[in-house]
Amino acid sequence: MYAIEALGLKKRFKNKGKDAEERWTHAVNGVDLCVEEGDICALLGPNGAGKTTTLMMLLGVTEPDEGKVKLLGHPLPEERVAALEQTNFTASYIGMPYRVRVKEILDVYTTLYGARRSRVDEVAEMLGISDFMNRYSSQLSSGQRTLIGLTKALLSEPKLLVLDEPTASLDPEVADRVRRVLKAEHERRNFTVLVTSHNMADIERLCRRVVFLARGLVVADGSPTEIAAQYGAEDLEQTFLSIASEARR
Repeated sequence: MYAIEALGLKKRFKNKGKDAEERWTHAVNGVDLCVEEGDICALLGPNGAGKTTTLMMLLGVTEPDEGKVKLLGHPLPEERVAALEQTNFTASYIGMPYRVRVKEILDVYTTLYGARRSRVDEVAEMLGISDFMNRYSSQLSSGQRTLIGLTKALLSEPKLLVLDEPTASLDPEVADRVRRVLKAEHERRNFTVLVTSHNMADIERLCRRVVFLARGLVVADGSPTEIAAQYGAEDLEQTFLSIASEARR
């Protein structure tokens, strides 16, 4: 069974050209993305490739102009609530209230998710955030806020975890800890992960499969090794640079 089944996704936006005439731009122009349950898949591409728009359609935040989405067997938008009850998402750009303590924020999410109270302490210990649980979120660095978002996402023990830049603003040591935690949690529960990142170390160490987007289309799909070989590259970073260069032509 597919945890994510997206077929023929298209989304276009209206903008104005230099002559002030309104034009339509396809951010996503026919994307198929099917991810099997228990897989760890990366969605990559240069800026403007359509990654964020695709994620928003997969989560039901934005409805596609064309195409269909199912999450965990639930069609969107008809059964979005049922799908999201088993899904969690985090991104480095998600804000949090400044004058609230970290522990209070996580307690709210624990209640919303119906999660175990002990789960907060478990995840905090794994991600190394126990020492700043009593700080106000306004006192946190960007990297610490990234870790709070990850903690929130893991609290509910979701069947599907969607991560947008999960190691943003983290130093190499902390980023490595995050990858090890995600791998350990995946081995324990075998949930599905869809991740986007510009840190190729995240992808090479976490993901079994990589899907590259460029100009709103899927241009490569396979394991990190297979895709690097397809582009005659030594690694994913060189592959990314090749795809970005082609997309600019």
